[in-house]
Amino acid sequence: MTEDVKKEKFPRSFWTANLTELFERGAYYAMASFVVLYLGQLGLGDYWPSTLNGALWAFVYFLPILSGTIADHVGFKRSLLVAFVLLGIGYFLMGYPVWFGGEILSQTISSEVTAGAGLIIPIIIAMFLIGAGGSIIKPCISGTVQKTAGGRATLAFGIFYMVINIGSLLGRGISYVTRKEFDLSYIFAVSVACSIVAFFVVLFLYKDPEKEFDYNKEEAEKKEKKSVYRILADMILVLRNPRFSIFLLVLSGFWFVYTQVYNVIPLYLKKVVELDPAVDVITMANPFVIVFFQLLIIKLFGKMKPVKSMIVGAIIIAASMIINLAPIFLAGGVRKMTFGDLLPMGSLFAMLTVALIAFGELFTAARQYEYIGAVAPKGKEGLFLGYASLPLAIGALVGGPVGAFIFNEIMCKNSMKLPSGLLELDPFWNSMGWVILMGVGLLSALSLWIFNLWLRKHPVKEAAA
Repeated sequence: MTEDVKKEKFPRSFWTANLTELFERGAYYAMASFVVLYLGQLGLGDYWPSTLNGALWAFVYFLPILSGTIADHVGFKRSLLVAFVLLGIGYFLMGYPVWFGGEILSQTISSEVTAGAGLIIPIIIAMFLIGAGGSIIKPCISGTVQKTAGGRATLAFGIFYMVINIGSLLGRGISYVTRKEFDLSYIFAVSVACSIVAFFVVLFLYKDPEKEFDYNKEEAEKKEKKSVYRILADMILVLRNPRFSIFLLVLSGFWFVYTQVYNVIPLYLKKVVELDPAVDVITMANPFVIVFFQLLIIKLFGKMKPVKSMIVGAIIIAASMIINLAPIFLAGGVRKMTFGDLLPMGSLFAMLTVALIAFGELFTAARQYEYIGAVAPKGKEGLFLGYASLPLAIGALVGGPVGAFIFNEIMCKNSMKLPSGLLELDPFWNSMGWVILMGVGLLSALSLWIFNLWLRKHPVKEAAA
């Protein structure tokens, strides 16, 4: 690296893109930890909340395949402005039933669906708008970082990833203060406010990278802009590749377990451990671990082969589930208070679970992109990398309803309702739920190991898919 490259500063669009991402992540994570509980308290029953939440995550991580193409055609700035309008409306519609629709949040979550069409329809529209808006932002922001990184891509994306997690901490922290001051619905007011701030950051500060640099503009003119038809054709090409399709299924097991931070754990805390769990504070353990341990993990394990790193990540995420057996069998159970009556034992171990999952994410999330190089046909690595988020989309889509099933039909089997409204779970069935989740993580690790052995014995010989 030359001295000029070392002294080169990141341009304004790089920093405004990161500032935009800070507020966008703040908006999303202000409400993410409570979506399932909020919808349950509005009367959507045992399964609709987790199913809709899973669909939302799937939208956010699948739609960029299409929305990224549209953004390339109309420009990042215009796309971002539209995205934040969609997000602002979506977050507003999430809070609308309580703010203006006369709905009242129940203190507990009923198993039956009591909500009518007048409530369910705005919620479904809101979910779609949030998913669509979020899917537009992802390729625009990451694309800006890539185009403005120059010769320091590693540092640029390190800053970007750090900003994502700082935004996550910020959103959760403001959400906690707001819902304590008002009620749970006002977490969406925080999301609306963050979206509005991000909109004006883009409007007044952000510039398309191509407009900021002439050389980028020249490169952009040479670059082929794919049509939606071409994207759909590429999708068929990619998914018809057996190696890549198997890899998607194998790794989706990791992300299936990961998404239970936003499905099973909130339900478990709310229905079993305490009536008013601080899910936002508990899930802060995830961005906290990433912010403070990311560089250390890279330094200590950065040279580990991608497949080994992902296997370690899957084993860690499996271990994060099984540790929840401890408070079930300890004296006093999951509701025994710790730290001077500050936190129930079940909540403490849920926080440890989230922290361990974050370590699993550090070993897995970035390395899956490297591994795709071994799975993709020679010469088509770039095409296949565009679909690298599909394991998360698959894991989330399946993880929503299946996570709800594991909690309601397995963990809560033979449970008794206490006078407080909480559930007293049968220790055996409670344990079985966590064992199953652990098993999915271990199965993902084992499948990845077997798949890698098979891949080494059958290397790609041709560039064609």
